[in-house]
Amino acid sequence: MSASITLAGVGWSLPDGRPLLENIDLTFQRERAGLVGRNGVGKTTLLRLLTGELTPQAGSVSVTGRLGVLRQNLAPAPGETVADLFGARAALDLLRRAESGEANAEELAEADWTLEARMEAALARVGLAASPDTPLDRLSGGQRTRAALAALVFGDPDFLLLDEPTNNLDREGRAAVIALLAGWRAGAIVVSHDRELLETMDAIVELTTLGAARYGGNWSAYRARKALELASAEHDLAHAEREVAEIARAAQARAERQDRRDRGGRRKAAKDDEPRILLGTWKRRAQETRGEAAQLAERQRAQAQEAAAEARARIEVLQPLSVSLAPTGLPAGRTVLRVDRVTAGYEPGRPVLEGFSMQLTGPERVAVTGPNGSGKTTLLALLTGRLAPWTGTVEVRVPCALLDQEVGLLEPGASILDNFRRLNPEADVNACRAALARFMFRADAALQRVDTLSGGQKLRAGLACVVGGARPPELLIFDEPTNHLDIEAIEAVEAGLRSYDGALLIVSHDEAFLANVGATRRIALGRGGPS
Repeated sequence: MSASITLAGVGWSLPDGRPLLENIDLTFQRERAGLVGRNGVGKTTLLRLLTGELTPQAGSVSVTGRLGVLRQNLAPAPGETVADLFGARAALDLLRRAESGEANAEELAEADWTLEARMEAALARVGLAASPDTPLDRLSGGQRTRAALAALVFGDPDFLLLDEPTNNLDREGRAAVIALLAGWRAGAIVVSHDRELLETMDAIVELTTLGAARYGGNWSAYRARKALELASAEHDLAHAEREVAEIARAAQARAERQDRRDRGGRRKAAKDDEPRILLGTWKRRAQETRGEAAQLAERQRAQAQEAAAEARARIEVLQPLSVSLAPTGLPAGRTVLRVDRVTAGYEPGRPVLEGFSMQLTGPERVAVTGPNGSGKTTLLALLTGRLAPWTGTVEVRVPCALLDQEVGLLEPGASILDNFRRLNPEADVNACRAALARFMFRADAALQRVDTLSGGQKLRAGLACVVGGARPPELLIFDEPTNHLDIEAIEAVEAGLRSYDGALLIVSHDEAFLANVGATRRIALGRGGPS
């Protein structure tokens, strides 16, 4: 039987009873499918339903074949090694005993002499030069992700289930994962906002508040189809709104005609030249006619308004988030930050940055790139005052804000609205509400506590609070801003930052993002220092 995954009428609700997934019908064959959708719409929940970690509250999930699952967070246990990811510790221990002459004949017969070489080949396939004995806690988060992916592929599953596999990877790691999936010929379901990765997919499955929809082809094909759907939805909305207006005008005209007829009947009755029984009959018929007309008008109005509401809902789902920023007033020639001959690190005698200098002037846009462990996080800690340099000086000369991956500037126990008012004390309630609405935190959504938000929602809230005010800071510092945003939010942020007139310093491995925000200069950090 060929491998497949089928969801039939699947439903799942949040603990407070709000539906997250409703009546989801999907089938996956031996194909690479990208799973996309706005943050909080249920993508990770859907993966957990596929793995059996969650049981659907409605409908059914059927899996034929073996699954290999890669999750976002891979926290190593004490003493855990790369071999543990492959499930091969015992087999490698046997090889070590065999090599040292300690294995008996029965064990020697079971030894897999090619195992270590095949594991190293799998690691090399994802661009990781590590041995099976390497402790996981010696690897960066991105390196652990690559090692876990190598172990999944080594197991030769029928389906790979990957949740944001390129998050936290450096450029080399992203390229290796993209190349691996481009050549993968079994099934794969990939939750991702990485547009380069999604270009290698055979199909795109989009989750929205309206359900799930499949689009054949890669990311570019999906975007072209979505543009057509948005144009169609806008046409339908315009037609529905015309219908509502026409029905209202027709109902008013009918009511006015009926009023004229009623007034004529009352004048005729006043002449008292008709039998009373006939006058009563005419009055009753007039009332019945008026009631029937009112009921008809109400039915037509309700139907037209329902059609308009459905069209607006489609627009809401299809229309990308739009971000507009107020001007900062930053002069073109002003130096916003200067780092002069800085040496810094965390352990005496082991500097992460040594003799490092840089300067950023006016509305310049600078990208900081480099492999994991090259000092990017250290540089941000220096710029924000969280780390003091051993030697040299760091000056930030204008108001600035850092949006890190944890969005630490937000108070977790407070609502989005309260955080906005704390960071923008000059804004009144209406201005706060309007700014948050531009970032899709409308009405009660603005009252959500920060610690209840998904990673992407939290970063979007942080952006709203930092740049949504009347005077954004003159320098924005971003640490991997696309890691937790959905694609539509990424594209909206790109559009907003293109119109931002302040200075940008961006740590990112997302080449598409850097190109789209107009990064004009790069500082490439290497494990041996900046280049």
